[in-house]
Amino acid sequence: MCNSSLIHFGTAALLAAVLSSCSLPKGPLFATRGDVKKSPPLQSGVRYEVRKALATTVPFRPKQVKGYTFVLEAPQTFTKPPLMLASANRYGPSMRVRTTAYTHSESDHIVYGVKNAIGTNLKYGMVRSAAADWSRYPVGTRFCIASEPGVVYEVDDYGSALVGTGTIDLYKPSRSMMDDWGVRHVDIKVLQWGSYERSAQLMRDRTRWPHVRQMLNSINGQIRAAGVPTKRYPLTASL
Repeated sequence: MCNSSLIHFGTAALLAAVLSSCSLPKGPLFATRGDVKKSPPLQSGVRYEVRKALATTVPFRPKQVKGYTFVLEAPQTFTKPPLMLASANRYGPSMRVRTTAYTHSESDHIVYGVKNAIGTNLKYGMVRSAAADWSRYPVGTRFCIASEPGVVYEVDDYGSALVGTGTIDLYKPSRSMMDDWGVRHVDIKVLQWGSYERSAQLMRDRTRWPHVRQMLNSINGQIRAAGVPTKRYPLTASL
C-alpha cells in the first residue's frame, strides 16, 4: 500500500512539474459565451471548404469526412441609369412600341409649319424627326427601327395626344406617306438617350399648355425619385 501511494504521489508531482513548465494562456481555459469571437464575414473570391461536423464519440478519419469547397461570388449590383443623359449612351435590347405618323400640314401642326418643338426644321432623310412624350423619351433620344436599316430617328418634337403613352409619332413629309404608315407596332433599339434636363428647359416657358405641364411634372417627379442634385422646374404658367 505504501509503495502504491508513493508511486501515485510521484506521478502527481511529475505532472505538476510538467504543467508548471508549459506556457499556458492566461485566464480561464474555457471561454464563456460572451468571450466567443464572431467569425469574420465571408469574402468574395475566396475559396472555402466545408466539412461535416463530427460528434466527439466518432473517431476522426479525414479520408472519410465528406466535404466540399465553394467560392463566394461578388453580389451583383443593379444601378439605375443616370437621369440626366445628355451625353451618355445606353444600349439595350430591342423593345416593341406602338408608332403612328404625322406630317406638317395636319391641322394640329399647321401653325408650326415645318418647325419642331426645339425650333429647328423637321427632318426626313437618313436622320428623321420623331415626336414622343418627353418624360418617357427625352429630347435628343435616337433610335432605329428594325424594318428600316440605315435610318435613325431622333426625338425633337412632342404632341398632346402622345403624353402619358408610349406611342412614338414618326414624321412623314406628305399626307400620303403618313396615311400609308398608319399605326404599326415595330421593334426599335435605342441608340442614344436624350436629356431630361434639356427637355425641362425647353418646356419651362410653355406650361400654360396642360400636356406640357403633365410632361414637366413627370420629369420633376423622376428627378425627385432619383435624388439627382439638379434644378427642378416650377409649373408656373407663362403667357
